Amino acid sequence: MNETTGSALRDRELLRRGELGFVHSEQTGSALDGPGLRTVFFLSGCVMRCQYCHNPDTWKRHGGRRVHASELVAEALKYEAFTRHAGGGLTLSGGEPLVQHAFAVKVFEGVHARGIHTALDTNGYFGAKLSQEELGLIDLVMLDLKAWDPHLHLRLTGVARDPVLAFAERLAAQGRPMWVRVVLVPGVTDSPDNLQQIARFCAGLGNVQRVDVLPFHQLGRSKWERLGLDYALAETSPPTAEAVNAARAQFREVGLSCPGG
Repeated sequence: MNETTGSALRDRELLRRGELGFVHSEQTGSALDGPGLRTVFFLSGCVMRCQYCHNPDTWKRHGGRRVHASELVAEALKYEAFTRHAGGGLTLSGGEPLVQHAFAVKVFEGVHARGIHTALDTNGYFGAKLSQEELGLIDLVMLDLKAWDPHLHLRLTGVARDPVLAFAERLAAQGRPMWVRVVLVPGVTDSPDNLQQIARFCAGLGNVQRVDVLPFHQLGRSKWERLGLDYALAETSPPTAEAVNAARAQFREVGLSCPGG
């Protein structure tokens, strides 16, 4: 076995155990990725191909910075005093963090052991990968619900809807705290029926602490073009303030907290 082959085998084993992973980028002091001010690591890799994705450069699993889980934990702990004082913690986002399930768990283990609040920002498609014990490392799940109609969900994301709903129901059965995020795309996800179905589902779960309605924007378009990808929503404008407020009202009508407007 030559040195190159041996190194590749070692890396494969480290990846399997979750001790090695890939991070696209990071942010400190975020107020948009969970309660308080947070350190956020955006992990590389995603199975969904959402038409409105503003970070298509995160799709490839090996497209980011190669880093050991222990190194990432150490980076998070550098901001421990700050995040605690600001009522925050650590959020793993993406991409989709559960594409690197074992790596995400290793990072959560190291941070959770210090009593730091942990949040997972996920599309939920790989939620079944998380064991009961691993779910115990996550204080808050921030779940993206893309669309209610299964055909629209498949067209919008490229994958089936049902694994996402199954994960949400599993979290509800265990009373695990959850925030839900819904992206409002004019002509795609903004129909009253789509929003009403999602609102009813969320209200019935009993563990949804809040719903964030996020207006679609064109900020990711340049990334699609730079990567040579066909951006299907190039002619779609952001929703009006009135449309966003009307969407939020539908969630409030079923008793859910929906900040903004």
